[in-house]
Formats: sequence, structure tokens, C-alpha cells
Amino acid sequence: MDENKLLERITVNPKIFGGKPIIRGRRLAVEHVLGMLAAGDPPETILAGYPWLETDDIKACLVYARRLVSHERVEPFLMDTGT
Repeated sequence: MDENKLLERITVNPKIFGGKPIIRGRRLAVEHVLGMLAAGDPPETILAGYPWLETDDIKACLVYARRLVSHERVEPFLMDTGT
């Protein structure tokens, strides 16, 4: 899957975590996944803790972080909250 397609998994919803980037509209922040990886948790452990999470979601978090630190423009998908 190409990077742009992976980044479609990263969304922003102002009603969840104050608009921080999250994974597929769920209550799991990108920063939380990155923190688990940085703490040494292998992807298998993270996936076991979040049964709905997919390997491509973890890849999307890494792509998102790489683009941020390389100062590329990153535009997460803004979810329609219906209000």
C-alpha cells in the first residue's frame, strides 16, 4: 500500500482527544501507538491489545510521524461529525 493510501487511515475528529490525529476514527491516538513502539512494544503486542487494529494502521502511524519530522505537509482526513 502506498504512503498516501496509508495516511487515509489517520483521521482527525474534533470530538475525540481534542482533534489529535487518531486511527480510523477510533479512540486510539497516533501518538499512543508511536509511544508504544518507542517503548519497545512489538507490533504483535499492540495488535493483540487492540483487536480491531491492523498492521497497516501501525504503518500509517510511522508514515505520519516520518512526514511530520521531515516537514512535509500532512493533512489528516477531517471527519464529518454530523453537527
